[in-house]
Amino acid sequence: MKNVIMLHGTGETPESFWYPYVKHELEQKGYKVWLPQLPNSDIPKLEFQLPFILQGGEYSNETVMIAHSAGVPLALSVLENLDTKIKQAVLIAGFITPLAKGDSGPNLILQADYDWKKIRAHVADITLIHSDDDPWGCGDSEGRKIFNHVGGTLIIRHGEGHMGSQAFNQPYRGFPFLIKLID
Repeated sequence: MKNVIMLHGTGETPESFWYPYVKHELEQKGYKVWLPQLPNSDIPKLEFQLPFILQGGEYSNETVMIAHSAGVPLALSVLENLDTKIKQAVLIAGFITPLAKGDSGPNLILQADYDWKKIRAHVADITLIHSDDDPWGCGDSEGRKIFNHVGGTLIIRHGEGHMGSQAFNQPYRGFPFLIKLID
């Protein structure tokens, strides 16, 4: 069965930004969508979130993973630890180096090092989406860093900010472009 696992960012919920829209649209396309409230989302720690997602998710060659912001380093950690290869990962406005702006809480989701070969071996297709004006430091340069490790497709959006941020008043309620990327 084709399924989607969606991972939200720091301080967010399954009701934030475009998540309900994307969940609804993908369910209409026949996907089973798991969009959980991540534990300790205000200060995301890998030690809590990684086991939660590994144990709670269903992973197969028909699984699509969508991650936003701090959900991206979590998704990379999940991919590194899977025993199966999933179909697709769409990683949006993510980061792999510590963020300098604001609270350092999101940095607790980062691993010191990633096994990029394992990550790449556990996903058939990777798409990275970043903006050229992300206010959190998750912009196109961070997208290029991830792309240099995993390849795939790097999409740079212009003037899209963080593609959802309460602090920067970016409501981003819909994301039709994302729906088009999920086959």
